[in-house]
Amino acid sequence: MEEAVDKLADVAAVSGADTAWMIVATALVLLMTPALAFFYGGLVRQKNALNTMMMSFASLGVVGVLWATVGYSLAFAPGTDFIGGLDYLFLRGVGMEAQGTIPHLLFMVFQGTFAIITAALISGAVAERMRFDAYLAFISLWILGVYAPVCHWVWGGGWLAKMGALDFAGGTVVHVNAGIAAVVAARIVGPRRDYGRQAMLPHNVPFVLLGAGLLWFGWFGFNAGSALAADGLAALAFANTMLAPAAALVVWMFLDVRATGSTTAVGAATGIVVGLVAITPAAGFIGPMAAIALGGLAAVPSYFAIAKSQTHKLDDSLEVAAAHGLGGLVGAVLTGVFAASAWGGATGLLAGNFKQFAVQIVAVLAAMVYSGLVSWALLKGISMVIPLRADEKSERIGLDVPMHGEEAYSHGDGAVLIAPEALAGASPVPLGVPASEQAV
Repeated sequence: MEEAVDKLADVAAVSGADTAWMIVATALVLLMTPALAFFYGGLVRQKNALNTMMMSFASLGVVGVLWATVGYSLAFAPGTDFIGGLDYLFLRGVGMEAQGTIPHLLFMVFQGTFAIITAALISGAVAERMRFDAYLAFISLWILGVYAPVCHWVWGGGWLAKMGALDFAGGTVVHVNAGIAAVVAARIVGPRRDYGRQAMLPHNVPFVLLGAGLLWFGWFGFNAGSALAADGLAALAFANTMLAPAAALVVWMFLDVRATGSTTAVGAATGIVVGLVAITPAAGFIGPMAAIALGGLAAVPSYFAIAKSQTHKLDDSLEVAAAHGLGGLVGAVLTGVFAASAWGGATGLLAGNFKQFAVQIVAVLAAMVYSGLVSWALLKGISMVIPLRADEKSERIGLDVPMHGEEAYSHGDGAVLIAPEALAGASPVPLGVPASEQAV
């Protein structure tokens, strides 16, 4: 009887307003994964568009199920300083009881949308050459072996949380974590066979802009939803999510004009994403003017990292490390600079709190080292069972048909178009040839 009364009291603690907002925020974050599919899908060549988009969509299913059955417990159940326990395995004990002022079940789903898009982010680094089955195996193991532990460290009461690390919505947990895994994956899988010899221009720039716009829209749920209530803190995160990417976009366009004499649409879309990534850890800890400064500052290192990417051998196909890894790193560190007690209660370097700045650096380095080492081990282990990379013929003709039995665009008669050079061994298309003039 006493247990029943306690349960009723717990359910009564749920706020209708907060629950309504969090249902909307969860839907917004879930939308970000299809948005990422459009963003990534537009950036690759036509022959790989469907495969690239499917890497994001597949995460909705694979990671969604793994999160509910195992991952959520490892991240948020009571455990050690390094990993959660098994109390919530298969959602045991996760129901309508209050988690703060929202149902525990809703909190689980909200956090699951974060896990889904984090795994999907990695796909951009290995686009156009990683086998689909190997990718699914990797994100399945990665979400349990890397994402869930790091999530527990920061948000589940683990050792970084006890140190006082600030990460409002996922600068370290999501973006640094995925960015380092992307670097490792790109290194192990290897560069595309025509990398550095053939133009690899985006096949659909409007898709890129559509994806960026939808990501910005969904990011309001990502950041403002992380307040876990319909309150002033959510409003602050919402405003900062508007302002930081706006500032990053302005700086990116300026740098583009200065370097090339033009403002590219792909550059503008990338600038928006970098600004969103950078404000994520700081959204609920800094004021609006600081958000503008943070967004503008974060654009600079990511811009030059992408500009120099063609000069090194690492083929991070869609610049995941530069946009997400570096953007998340800069945002996490600057959170330790701009955090102000007048806004989110924490203080940073500008308020004389050097300790917070140091803790932010420790958190970033810990996530980088752990994610890098475990990602490397997982990929090496998978490679002993199945090949990580598509065969040469599949890579030449594109992965859409070999991996999915479909192509992104119908050509009227149902025929599959194959690049002539893939069949005849002709010379690759020279650099500078527009995407519309390249073979499919």
